[in-house]
Amino acid sequence: MTARIYRPAKNAMQSGMKATRKWVLDFSPEKGQSLDPLMGWSSGSDTKKQVRLTFDNKDEAIAYAKRHDLDYMVHEPHEKARRIKAYADSFAYRG
Repeated sequence: MTARIYRPAKNAMQSGMKATRKWVLDFSPEKGQSLDPLMGWSSGSDTKKQVRLTFDNKDEAIAYAKRHDLDYMVHEPHEKARRIKAYADSFAYRG
């Protein structure tokens, strides 16, 4: 049972970054899914994939994993280089 600790990426359908500030701890799947022979629905017996814990920072997530003796992997986020500019910069003369 390996836990993954990461910060989720920005939703492609939204421009806001609010949902990307928290750290998430979830578990890697141990078993694959199986198909129901009658209906064709996928099902699985791995209930840990339903658990998703959120933390305010990475240290809290790591402390939780250590406190509960979980093997964990930390995935560092890829920070985007942000250029802060003013609205007036769009009309500045650069001759």
